[in-house]
Amino acid sequence: MPSPARVRVLVVDDSALIRSLLRSIIDAAPDMTCVGVAPDPIVAREMIRNLNPDVLTLDVEMPKMDGLDFLEKLMRLRPMPVVMVSGHTAKGSEVSLRALELGAVEIVTKPRLDLTAGLEGAAEEIRDKIRAASMARIRPRQASTPP
Repeated sequence: MPSPARVRVLVVDDSALIRSLLRSIIDAAPDMTCVGVAPDPIVAREMIRNLNPDVLTLDVEMPKMDGLDFLEKLMRLRPMPVVMVSGHTAKGSEVSLRALELGAVEIVTKPRLDLTAGLEGAAEEIRDKIRAASMARIRPRQASTPP
């Protein structure tokens, strides 16, 4: 019996450290693989086209385009499961609620202090959220209509 396909993840974050940590966390799991990393949504857009990932991890604050703006466009044009990974997505925050409203499936809050230890400590939670996101059924979003 063939083994199930691995969840293919693309990491989008402007921090090289975060990209590296997330790649390590993802690649350490036997059921997922990091197919690429992008420093901003512009690069990510091309990588999504070329790599066709199953799940995207997405930061909020990045140069060239805000993660929430990118999420909104992505859900209209190429809906896919997205896990937000940001220091701005604390539980119940306005940014978290907006990300979920726009179509994000899961939220991971980056630790404020000692990013390396914090993310490594949350490795299993991150992998669990990526697994959950990979099972989500994502439907195209309609363009927002003014009230």
